[in-house]
Amino acid sequence: MHLKIFITGSTGFIGGNLARKLADSGYRVHALCRSTYKTNLIEHKNIKVFKGNIFDKLSLESAMESCDQVYHLGACTKVLVQNRELYYKVNVFGTVNVLDTALKLGVERVVVTSTAGVLGPSSGGAKDEASDWAIGFFNEYDHSKYLMERKIEEYVKKGLHVVLVNPTRVYGPGLLSQANSATKIINMYLQGKWRIIPGNGSRICNYVFIEDVVNGHILAMERGRAGEKYILGGPNTSYSNFYQALANISNKKYVMFKFPEPLLMGISRIMVLFSKISGFPPLITPQYVRKYLRDWEVSSEKAEKELGYAITPLDIGLERTIAWLNEIN
Repeated sequence: MHLKIFITGSTGFIGGNLARKLADSGYRVHALCRSTYKTNLIEHKNIKVFKGNIFDKLSLESAMESCDQVYHLGACTKVLVQNRELYYKVNVFGTVNVLDTALKLGVERVVVTSTAGVLGPSSGGAKDEASDWAIGFFNEYDHSKYLMERKIEEYVKKGLHVVLVNPTRVYGPGLLSQANSATKIINMYLQGKWRIIPGNGSRICNYVFIEDVVNGHILAMERGRAGEKYILGGPNTSYSNFYQALANISNKKYVMFKFPEPLLMGISRIMVLFSKISGFPPLITPQYVRKYLRDWEVSSEKAEKELGYAITPLDIGLERTIAWLNEIN
């Protein structure tokens, strides 16, 4: 008999890919959704949709009932919200509700999705799971996920088998949401609408292909140790190398412009102002400009050794992403 698996965030970028992968593998998936307008993204004979949210404990318990495993991916990932407390409400206290319910129902294993942003920028070497945050957080999202991780430690002490996964900058086929901003930028590049290289192009970022992240979640569920965290990363590469690879693979070579921090800050402030007038989310904010003009080099060695995690090379991941974007466009 196949396991029953409960998922939050199943209509999001990572969650949608994970739900479909599990369903395709024959698992019976219980997907908690706040509304039904996006559930067509996860239509599958093995996926049962439960309308509710992580603050409605009755709907949460009903959806999780009889499930053996829980993947908690539901989060506030927006670049900008009017009330910044929403990050903490959803990412910290929403997670507490999920873990309380899992503990009450005797769930065997839980995997919670955090972010590599909690590790902070790198300096003089790649960050790993044992790295400490050396400076203040750049945004409420990363800070809220850091506080969430501290809460999870309490539940591990209570005997709940919880494993954390920390993806880096995810890209690839899937919902073109704010959580998939890297793919949105790739898409804009292909259309000739993105010509910006942040700073002088030398800053390091870590890009991970969506299929690696989905597989990493499943491996963490199967093999992860309780209370441990695993970085789900990809290749470390500079912005200049990233856009050079994009140009070579797509055969579209545009003149790119290197924007220094003051100029990027000005553009991001205009984007925020336009967002307040139009209601459309900004592609980037001043907080994220400060963040991405640092180095974010990480190591996924722990996940590779303990979980059997594998990394897709950047050129292969980009090639598959470009092919998918060309198809949907």
